[in-house]
Amino acid sequence: MKKEIKNMSVTISLILFFVSTLCCNPNNSQGDASNTMGITLPPGFNISIYADNVEGARSMTLSPSGVLFVGTRGEGKVYAVLDTDKDYKADEVITIASGLNMPNGVAFHNGSLYVAEISRVLRYDNIEANLYNPPKPVVVKDDFPSETHHGWKFIRFGPDGKLYVPVGAPCNICERPDPYESITRMNPDGSGFEIYARGIRNTVGFDWDPRTKELWFTDNGRDLLGDNIPPDELNHAPVKGMNFGFPYFYGDNIPNPEFKDAGKDPSKYTPPAQDLGPHVASLGMRFYTGSMFPSEYRDQIFIAEHGSWNRSQKIGYRVTLVKLENNKPVSYSVFAEGWLKGESASGRPVDLQIMPDGSMLVSDDYAGVIYRITYSK
Repeated sequence: MKKEIKNMSVTISLILFFVSTLCCNPNNSQGDASNTMGITLPPGFNISIYADNVEGARSMTLSPSGVLFVGTRGEGKVYAVLDTDKDYKADEVITIASGLNMPNGVAFHNGSLYVAEISRVLRYDNIEANLYNPPKPVVVKDDFPSETHHGWKFIRFGPDGKLYVPVGAPCNICERPDPYESITRMNPDGSGFEIYARGIRNTVGFDWDPRTKELWFTDNGRDLLGDNIPPDELNHAPVKGMNFGFPYFYGDNIPNPEFKDAGKDPSKYTPPAQDLGPHVASLGMRFYTGSMFPSEYRDQIFIAEHGSWNRSQKIGYRVTLVKLENNKPVSYSVFAEGWLKGESASGRPVDLQIMPDGSMLVSDDYAGVIYRITYSK
């Protein structure tokens, strides 16, 4: 019943969006910072719906031919979203897999789609030629931990050709051995498995700086210390072997109360490159590599903030921007907001995808849609 009420609420929101589009903004001015969806963007930017009926849309990956693959969490499905006429609006949404165990993570590599469940990574070979009759998946690796708490995974291939797979902490705050609380990596066939970085509570988004090829990632802060601490984090891991402090420290190496007498030396742990909002649930992040947005956005970091779940006043439900200078963050600001009005949410951004024309897609697992953000002078 709760899911039916939620779906009815989302449907009403989308109907109101289309009605407002017809009645309130017939010219659909691209330069209007407050668009018909109620999402506020900087001047010149606009947002529209790229695909709807994508229930639970979370992580995204784009094949070279333009097929958008989308993972889910609670729905157990993986979708292929097709834009057959190349007008940057989806024409068809195909369910290519179902009944999986939280298949949040998707990555495309050498003609194959990789899908991360809780305890294993699957590979669907030659998938684009078999969207309507997908092949039986190949099991790449099936010995990841089985806990569902922070067990869903975001995956991506790095510049080194390896598949990066995080393993979250199976708790709010606890100390667990490898491979928990880490980002791991392996070869495309599952061999060469190793820990790349440790001390990470739960990352659901990372990307590599296109200039330096260095890894950056978001990390979700712990709960039960109040509304305003700790911050979520944007971290920078340029080399293998770094430790980011969880569970001993949060923020700028502030001891967690459960481990304040652990005797750990804070100088051995790397603090965040940038504190993000407390409990914003920072998930997908991407460096902007397109040419559609103004040059000031080039090679800067966009972050999808899913939104808080237990804060007394909600926060997040937005897309933010971290600007870098000399490989260091110099600002953190809101780029797109309006999914949260008061304490009522109409959407929850999850992941970002830069498209070939320079537009940016934003997945929303609450509304079951994928948005497209564009810029026009």
